[in-house]
Amino acid sequence: MLGGAGILLGVAAVPAQAAEVSYKTECVPPAISGMDPVQGTTQVEITAPAEAKVGDEVQITWKFVKAASKNPDIIDLEKDTVQPTGTLKAGGAQTGDIAMEGPRQNPPIPKNSDMKLSDMKGTLKLTAAGEVTLTPDAYNVNVNKPVSADTKCTPTEAVKSAATIKVSGGDSGGTTGGLPTGVPPVPTEVPTELPTGSTPPSSPSDPSESATGGDSGDSGGSDSGGSGGGQTEFTGKEVEIPYECKTPIGDKSATSPVQIDAKKDGGNFGLTVQFKKSVMDSPADIPADSVKPSMEVALGGADKGTVRVEGPTNPEPIKSGDPIEIPNLTGTYKPGADGESTLSPGVLTVEALGTTTTCTPAKSEVSLTLDTSSQPGGAAGGSAGGAGTSGAGPASSGGGLADTGSDDSGLLRALGLLAGTTILLGGAVFTFMPRRRLR
Repeated sequence: MLGGAGILLGVAAVPAQAAEVSYKTECVPPAISGMDPVQGTTQVEITAPAEAKVGDEVQITWKFVKAASKNPDIIDLEKDTVQPTGTLKAGGAQTGDIAMEGPRQNPPIPKNSDMKLSDMKGTLKLTAAGEVTLTPDAYNVNVNKPVSADTKCTPTEAVKSAATIKVSGGDSGGTTGGLPTGVPPVPTEVPTELPTGSTPPSSPSDPSESATGGDSGDSGGSDSGGSGGGQTEFTGKEVEIPYECKTPIGDKSATSPVQIDAKKDGGNFGLTVQFKKSVMDSPADIPADSVKPSMEVALGGADKGTVRVEGPTNPEPIKSGDPIEIPNLTGTYKPGADGESTLSPGVLTVEALGTTTTCTPAKSEVSLTLDTSSQPGGAAGGSAGGAGTSGAGPASSGGGLADTGSDDSGLLRALGLLAGTTILLGGAVFTFMPRRRLR
């Protein structure tokens, strides 16, 4: 009778043996998740023929009794979205790496619960007589929704062999290394979902280089002209804004260079907010039309309230490793007061793959100053037109980065986990499981 996976391929079946082994393991979630490595214990059962002959090709099965890490508390993983791959080491009479791969088959896996991984199989062509030992090594776990993300798990201690094949006969004693490797390692845990996004990982915090500057001081490049005759275009100065972001996988900080420009249209102003530098590369492939950013520009001086500006979703897919850039955010400012009004970058929100990350400026800094004349329905403490309505408040009030997660789960929920990941658009937070991500 054929036992488990102990089947000799192309030859007669022999008795199979199954043995368990446990070893300490470190699992590294996708960079997009922003999560720290997880320390745990992997418990596997290896099934292989107890005896075979030189020239036989045998099949070996790796069963996960227990994976080293759980599905993080970010998103529920859907049925048949998780696939394990790994490496089994052959030693003794024959040495080499055996590529192991399991099907993408799993029951639904709720967040914060044990990973359920399919059995992996691989084959070994026996080339030498003697005892061949089989020892589990590194493995990866890939989750393909809402975005593809890998968790890599490697042993942190010497691992004992789990099974031994007694190889007899044949003349070929000896070449070692008949184990083709084919399947790349696969991470376990999902991020980790970006965050949506997408986040994720972690979230970058490197301030970008400042590039221009309108003019001087807080009044940016132009502080004249609101109502006065000739000038219609006003260039703000680039300001470094330290953001504090709330994501599904924890708080993140990042600094981004931002500039606000304006173009006068009657008594109103068309605003354009630019993020001057991409602060991170995409930790995973992101589909087109998946990331959408918006901001509440904070008003000060004579006027009060906020102006909503929005950007388009990413028009093309973003490949893993490519820079993630935030498009220009645009909206209309309808003044609610006469006098000198200031505009400062405010709360940034990023929606990605169904999740939202919100980032609030830790410190407000004026990018542009305009001479304004009150218009009917203008700001003065409320929302001043723009791309949508939102509550009033100073630059440092309210949100920030959208919780990136995924419409499906929370992968980009911080764009930061397997089902989640975080990106501070232009600044540094990309939640791995976001519902939408920008390029």
